[in-house]
Amino acid sequence: MSVTSSPYHHGRLREAAIEAALEEVGQVGATGVSMRAIARRAGVTHAALAYQFGDKSGLFTAIATEGFRLATAAIGPVATGPDGFIQGGIAYISFALAHPGHFEVMFRPDLHRADDPELVEARDAAFAVLYGGARVSLDAAPDEDVTGVVVAGWSLSHGFAGLTRTGNLRGRIGDDATELAVQIAEGIVGIGELARRYLETHAGGVRTQAD
Repeated sequence: MSVTSSPYHHGRLREAAIEAALEEVGQVGATGVSMRAIARRAGVTHAALAYQFGDKSGLFTAIATEGFRLATAAIGPVATGPDGFIQGGIAYISFALAHPGHFEVMFRPDLHRADDPELVEARDAAFAVLYGGARVSLDAAPDEDVTGVVVAGWSLSHGFAGLTRTGNLRGRIGDDATELAVQIAEGIVGIGELARRYLETHAGGVRTQAD
């Protein structure tokens, strides 16, 4: 474990603590992180860390908030136009691979304070990008419900990122971003066709029984 040797500067406590926490997450995983280990790595006292964040959930809340803001900044500029939703999904995967510590903490409400106002604002802004990208790509009305498409696309990108991070897709996909986008788009088309068949068979039967 590398420990920061430079003296602690009061003005950078928050930044230093978040950096150290992310390094710890990379080393031992989010559930294995301790405040004392973070304090040692950041070169600050445990008391100073506790004063700034309260406890580990407070520190993880700061990390999750920062993560959602970074995700919005990464996805927002490309999630526009007819291809925006697909390009946003690629950007989501790239974000997850570039910020693994944030990604591990962001979607673990058991680790942070999910109702924290700043976190809620950052999370809502990130999901607004996903919903906006879906509406633009589908040419949907502003009030049209696109939740199914958003959840399906999010699940695909999130799962893809997780499988890639753990090495499970090594040798199964290309490294080129354009090739990757084509592969994902082809996969979505295939899943859509399977979903259409399922709905025709099962949803129609359910409606018939209900009638």
